[in-house]
Amino acid sequence: MIFALASAQGRAGISVIRMSGLGVGDALSCLTGRGLPPPRSACLRVLKNKQAERLDEALVIWFPGPASFTGEDTVELYVHGSVAVVEAVSEALYDLGLRQAEAGEFTRRAFENGKLDLTEAEGLADLIDAQSEGQRRQALRQMRGGLRDIYENWRTQILDAFALVEGEIDFPDEGDVPEALAKKAGPSLENLAKELQVHINDSGRGERIRSGLDIAIIGPPNVGKSSILNRLARRDAAIVTPEAGTTRDIVEVHMHIAGLTVCISDTAGLRETDNLIEAGGVRRAEIRAKDADIRLGVIDLTKPEDQAILNKLTKGDFVLYNKADMVRSSGRKNVSRETFRVSAVTGQGFDELEAALEQAIKTRFMQTEQAGLTRVRHVECVRTALEAIENALQNLKIAPELAGADLRQALEAIRELAGESDIEAVLDRVFSQFCIGK
Repeated sequence: MIFALASAQGRAGISVIRMSGLGVGDALSCLTGRGLPPPRSACLRVLKNKQAERLDEALVIWFPGPASFTGEDTVELYVHGSVAVVEAVSEALYDLGLRQAEAGEFTRRAFENGKLDLTEAEGLADLIDAQSEGQRRQALRQMRGGLRDIYENWRTQILDAFALVEGEIDFPDEGDVPEALAKKAGPSLENLAKELQVHINDSGRGERIRSGLDIAIIGPPNVGKSSILNRLARRDAAIVTPEAGTTRDIVEVHMHIAGLTVCISDTAGLRETDNLIEAGGVRRAEIRAKDADIRLGVIDLTKPEDQAILNKLTKGDFVLYNKADMVRSSGRKNVSRETFRVSAVTGQGFDELEAALEQAIKTRFMQTEQAGLTRVRHVECVRTALEAIENALQNLKIAPELAGADLRQALEAIRELAGESDIEAVLDRVFSQFCIGK
């Protein structure tokens, strides 16, 4: 039997203590001195320890297994949320033979009892950690079994192909078994390989939603990068001075754009320098620019000839011609959605910039409502399955026996994705990320 505080630590109006395992019903009866309440009904009970000392008056809910979150007998105690009450009830539970749950142990028991698969458990962990609307929506899709529905369809397709291969292997001389039966599996496996590749290619979207996006502001010194960061953040996050090279380390601002967590970084001005400290900042700026999902390249409109930063931008990046307040209109127009005349001092052009940035993030990272691959583990499993299927396609032309072995490997990769294979180290890593009480 295990128990843990399922609500936040510290003083609160209500604290929730969760118990699970064979015998928690008896423990509840000992705590209350009464029989078990009706299942899934909140009942008011006085809690007492073994010395019959009154601990608290609490709401209790009894969830007999398997109709519970963990699949085991489960109890939830809604006690008054003082540290003293929680400690007193915890001591009483220790006396009754319960132990403190480990991180994620309730969810792990739910997984082991078939209440959810590993991808759904990961979705639950992501939902608990969600800090943005995009993260919440993606986690809910996965927790509801969106990814499970996808990989179960893959499993069905592999099994259908495997049946054709095995049919030729096991009944080569039967009159009612068509010749080259295994080769009939080829078209369906080719389509499946294309589908797996699409999901692998699209995995970056799910990972970005889960971990957040990185936007880097880059450009030469004194073009107004720090002022642009401050304007976007709506506060003085970075120091601004007329002296070139003021920013020597990366200054980060975390915010939400289009329902996603975004980290916008102000970086050191890109230039050749003999100053060792500034040179270190330039190196960091170049690394951050390379790793960013979107780059905002800044050009000083008072120096229109200095546009070398354009060489560091790629499709989907933004070009900001700053200091528009210091230059009369030159007839330059926005040549695309990603090019803007702005003034970090007056705010000119920032409404259009922010709207375009929000739309770009929605289009690139949130245009699908389909569950996808959100973790490196998912991608590795699907990539293994894809490689096995590609090998099977080659071996269908040589020997069905070899293709059959490849398809077994593909099925094993899908089993690992679902958490059905013996991957104890992976399970330990996944469930250790949960908070105590979940």
